[in-house]
Amino acid sequence: MKDTKKIVYIGIAAIFLLALPLLLQSQGNAWVRIADIALLYVLLALGLNIVVGYAGLLDLGYVAFFAIGAYLFALLGSPHLTDTFPAMKAMFPNGLHSSLLLVIPAAFGLAALFGVLLGAPTLKLRGDYLAIVTLGFGEIIRVFLNNLDHPFNLTNGPKGITAIDPVHFWGLNLGRPLKLGDYTISSVSLYYYLFLALVLITILISHRLQLSRIGRAWMAIREDEIAAKAMGINTRNMKLLAFGMGASFGGVSGAMFAAFQGFVSPESFSLMESVMIVAMVVLGGIGHLPGVILGAVLLAALPEVLRYVAGPLQAMTDGRLDASILRQLFIALAMIVIMLVRPRGLWPSPEHGKSLQRKGVAPAPASGMPAAAPGVETPADELPGAASRPMSINP
Repeated sequence: MKDTKKIVYIGIAAIFLLALPLLLQSQGNAWVRIADIALLYVLLALGLNIVVGYAGLLDLGYVAFFAIGAYLFALLGSPHLTDTFPAMKAMFPNGLHSSLLLVIPAAFGLAALFGVLLGAPTLKLRGDYLAIVTLGFGEIIRVFLNNLDHPFNLTNGPKGITAIDPVHFWGLNLGRPLKLGDYTISSVSLYYYLFLALVLITILISHRLQLSRIGRAWMAIREDEIAAKAMGINTRNMKLLAFGMGASFGGVSGAMFAAFQGFVSPESFSLMESVMIVAMVVLGGIGHLPGVILGAVLLAALPEVLRYVAGPLQAMTDGRLDASILRQLFIALAMIVIMLVRPRGLWPSPEHGKSLQRKGVAPAPASGMPAAAPGVETPADELPGAASRPMSINP
């Protein structure tokens, strides 16, 4: 019966997600674009959840991997390299127009490599010190992107890289609308389906990692690193793996962001973006996949929805209050209220003990001891060996 209900719920959710962009595009492409950006943030939050939620490593420079993936796709999918370097022009006279099947593995691998490079010098750091180092790493990447326009113009500096190719594979160009008979699917709706597929793959990978020995090792490190090391867990390798796996999803999300926007610049990868991604994980529920997804969708869509609230308020005050400042104020108030009402997040991970009580499962009995009925506690003096244990008197 429960399996049938689960299948029904999954079917309803699948139909809703597939029909959502088609319903939204009837109201204009702006709402579909909001859904696309929300899916990209879900991908980022799921990657950061591996580092923060599973392994307990506070990373405030996660936006750096987002930037690495974005600039990798920008360089592989734009005429910037061939126009800047004559040697590249001679090798690729028609320009670099890389396929999606090449860009995604490249962004995945390069971001994972930078994640390991970040994790290697921070293995002995914890808490605030780790947060400061990762924050500095994110700012270093942004400054490099902003200044690598001389002596060799690799990133075009603060001007950014333009004319980035849209995603195309198997003859399908996502930069153009797709006509199916008399019905037209817009370009942003096509990107929605691509992003949704990547999010579903990431959820599957994250879920399998959580249930695996690697996931249990990460959670042991998160709870008590010293105890985990005493139990034989190689904490160094597990931390590096967490940084690499988390960064890889950020690189893929950055590559899709560059293809979707058609333009990248260092301004898109500021410290505020890292703070927002961390807030998505914390507000949704650290370590809980449904909670992380909920937090990412809410914080990604909330600023756009609040435009319809801040605009009229600005008009009511004759322009004395700026709409962008009002939106930031409302977002901050919403975050404060959520943390006060739900300190463990909007959808926290259920505690092990409470989940056992809800299922009516009694703890495993000791050898030779009959199992107690659900909800019935065994008195201390009836436990095995209770009579033979000496009484301890606290001084």
